[in-house]
Amino acid sequence: MKKFIINKILLSKLFTLLLLLSIVLVVFTMLTDGAFFTRRNIINILNSMAVVAFLTIGAGMLLVSGYLDFSTGAIGTMSGIVMAMLLQSGTWWLIAVIAALIVAGCIGFVNALLINRFRLQAFITTMANASIITGAVFIVTQAKSVPIRDPVISYIGTQMIGGFLPVSVLLAIVAFIIYGVILAKTNFGMKVYLVGGNPLAARLAGLNPRRISFLLFINNALLGGISGMLFAARMKMGTTGTTGVNSNQFAGLTAAIIGGISFGGGEGGLLGAFVGLLILNSFNNGMSVIGLHTNWQTVASGALLLVALAFDFVLQRSRMRRKAADL
Repeated sequence: MKKFIINKILLSKLFTLLLLLSIVLVVFTMLTDGAFFTRRNIINILNSMAVVAFLTIGAGMLLVSGYLDFSTGAIGTMSGIVMAMLLQSGTWWLIAVIAALIVAGCIGFVNALLINRFRLQAFITTMANASIITGAVFIVTQAKSVPIRDPVISYIGTQMIGGFLPVSVLLAIVAFIIYGVILAKTNFGMKVYLVGGNPLAARLAGLNPRRISFLLFINNALLGGISGMLFAARMKMGTTGTTGVNSNQFAGLTAAIIGGISFGGGEGGLLGAFVGLLILNSFNNGMSVIGLHTNWQTVASGALLLVALAFDFVLQRSRMRRKAADL
């Protein structure tokens, strides 16, 4: 019995991910003569997690349900700009945040409407909306950044608890815990898995896949909005263009897939996605510490995503073979 439990642990996704994380940490610590594993650099890794964390949660929930959304980065950029512009006009910070979230949620609703009611492909629809949002932000701001001077927003974006843990990272960890419990321990989470694993069977079981899809697309947009506002708070300005949240669009997706969430839906969880995010951020940070050129970092990040997709493909084929053998 004990041997069975040990084998089950050793063959689990979580153990594999933790092993991979350990390898990344050890390799980069050796390559940098210990500079990688310093207090200052660990804080840098944690800081870089906060923005991507909310994108990872949103992308992970949608992936489990069998959908993709490529507009999240643009929604985040727009939310940061909306918040910054309202703060600049003298609006109370809480009203500015709520207004930015409402705008983000409305775009998520439009995505869900086009995909579920008009049967448009999620990939094309969200890419098109991302282009529209990005263009609209450029037009409104004239491609200029909007400064943020609100003390509360600056505190959330830059302050550290105990001189070590950034406030934004604490918010990200809390979000991971809440959404992890929702996905793994609630009826709604079970429905998300059922819809992602087999939409037809879920419909025959009396579930409403469209309703679940609407909720997840809106939720993904809201999380993208939070990500964008956190980035703006850290930079103390709302920024336009392809920097910031837009550049982290695929990082959230990559972290979710590395963490074991299946590209085909119905598999994986947010605990694995969290470890996947740690692996991705440690990997990217390690490349910076060893002085790898930015262009090569982009190449390496793309290669990491391809490896994650290939691994997911192999796992899906293996699951299909096992199901066929059981029939």
